[in-house]
Amino acid sequence: MTETIAERYLKLGLRLGRHVDGLVDSYAGPPEFAAQVEAEPLREPAALASDAEELLGDLDDGWLRDQAHGLLTWASFAAGASGSYADEVEGSYGVRPEHTDEAVFEAAHRELEGLLPGEGPLGERYESWRHSITVPPDRIEGAVAALIEEARAWTREIVELPQGEGVDLEVVRNKAWLAFCEYQGGLRSQISVNADLPISAFELLHVTCHETYPGHHVERVCKDDLLVRGRGVLEETIVMVPTPQSLVSEGIAELGSELLLGSEAGERLTAVLANAGIELDLVHALAVWRAMEPCRWAEVNAALMLHQDGGSDADAREYLQRWGLMPAEYAAHVVRFMTEPTTRTYVINYSAGRALCREYVDRDPARFRRLLTEQVRVRDLT
Repeated sequence: MTETIAERYLKLGLRLGRHVDGLVDSYAGPPEFAAQVEAEPLREPAALASDAEELLGDLDDGWLRDQAHGLLTWASFAAGASGSYADEVEGSYGVRPEHTDEAVFEAAHRELEGLLPGEGPLGERYESWRHSITVPPDRIEGAVAALIEEARAWTREIVELPQGEGVDLEVVRNKAWLAFCEYQGGLRSQISVNADLPISAFELLHVTCHETYPGHHVERVCKDDLLVRGRGVLEETIVMVPTPQSLVSEGIAELGSELLLGSEAGERLTAVLANAGIELDLVHALAVWRAMEPCRWAEVNAALMLHQDGGSDADAREYLQRWGLMPAEYAAHVVRFMTEPTTRTYVINYSAGRALCREYVDRDPARFRRLLTEQVRVRDLT
């Protein structure tokens, strides 16, 4: 029987995923496809790049073609293709990383000086503020569980959630990421929060919204319900890391957290934290968060330094400490993320995804709902 385009795409993604653990972010498609691929001899990246080129030749312009191009890019670079780090990022996600002038960070630092007054360098004052609202590790799981319920209630006002959806929560250690949402299929997600690094009360709010409601979990269950179950869009059953799907997804999660925390529901979330013995001045925290936003582009600069300009891990850590105002242990964690095989190109998705999704939504709830429920291309966001 001839394979459909969607079936070819799923199997290509699964075959690539055998080369690097985590390249397949989630898979909820036909189990027989996964079993077939697992039983096959391992196909080398060059052969998979040829498969991807063939698939591209059979695809019309559209969302799936963008995805296949991302897989072709990953397979080609894994096979030793020539090209710069910026070429690899652009081929994967549809946006090209560019160096942000440090004057942008200097302006942000000046704004933060007014929000974090006191003696000593700004980075130390910022870390002191974070430390003053740090959540004790033994309270993380309970606080996140309580926040999830309030965030779900707000999300239901934005988009209809399918009956039976839900999340399972765990606290983990020794991961390259701070938190992770793994869609399990069946309208359920596994939410993991990494307790390796101290996390502030505001960061806990952000991470919870980003990973669950109205972020990654909501996007996956809505698209599973409406696209896969409702319309038979089989290609939505796999989420591949090195594709434009990742940029849109991170943009949704970043913007969704911003929308929720900036709404009246934000104060209800801080009340949940207060009930857990965690105090937070949300108005001030949001002001600091917004002032810090330009500094997050320092992570893209650091990735370019590492992978394109010949900089060392130590150079990147120092850069992130200076311009991103990161403590040493946090900067080391981010550099680890940038050097993992799965996520070396991924850092662009947070800042670029947030900026593009914010521009697209432009405070229109219907547009945010579309991001959660439809296949939106990166070019649709500009």
